[in-house]
Amino acid sequence: MSETAAYAIGTGVLRLIAGDITLDDADAIVNAANSALAGGGGVDGAIQRAAGPRLLAACREIIDRIGRLPAGGAVITPGFDLPARHVIHTVGPIWRGGASGEAEALRSAYAESLARAAEKGLSTVSFPAISTGAYGYPLDQAARIALETLAQGLKSGPVQEIRVYLHGKNAFDLWRSVAEALFS
Repeated sequence: MSETAAYAIGTGVLRLIAGDITLDDADAIVNAANSALAGGGGVDGAIQRAAGPRLLAACREIIDRIGRLPAGGAVITPGFDLPARHVIHTVGPIWRGGASGEAEALRSAYAESLARAAEKGLSTVSFPAISTGAYGYPLDQAARIALETLAQGLKSGPVQEIRVYLHGKNAFDLWRSVAEALFS
C-alpha cells in the first residue's frame, strides 16, 4: 500500500504518493526527460520502458521537428502502453548551485506541463519530483517550488487533480512536511 497525503486547493486536490508513476491512470503523467527526449535512467527510463517503443518514436518525431527541448519546456505525446492516456515530457534544470536560473526553469517545467494538460482539456495530471534525481536539485527547494507552482495551477486552470509521485519514504516525508507548511 502506497503512502499518500491529500490537500484541498481551490476546487481541486493535490496528492502526494510514495509509489510508481508508471502505474498511474491519470489523464497524463509527466516525464522528467532530457533535452533530446531520448530516454535514459531514472523516471525517464522507467516511463519509456513501460510505454513501449512507440513513445520513443513519437519523441524522435518531435525532436526532428523542433530540435532539443530547453529546460523548462514541455511537449505532449500519447501514453501508448501506459495506463495514462498521455505523457507530458518536460526538461528540468541541472542544479549548478542555484544562481544559474534553476528555480525559474524548474517553475517553468511544472507550469508548462500544466499548460500542455490545459490545452488538451485534461483534468488529472501526475508528476515526478522533477530534477531531484540525477540532475541534483535539492529536494527541499524543489518541493517548495513544485508545490507552490502546482497549487497555483490548481487554482487557475482546468486541471482538478494533481498527483506527485515520490521515490522513497524520505522524499515523501520531506515533501509532506513542505506541503503541510504551505497548505495547512
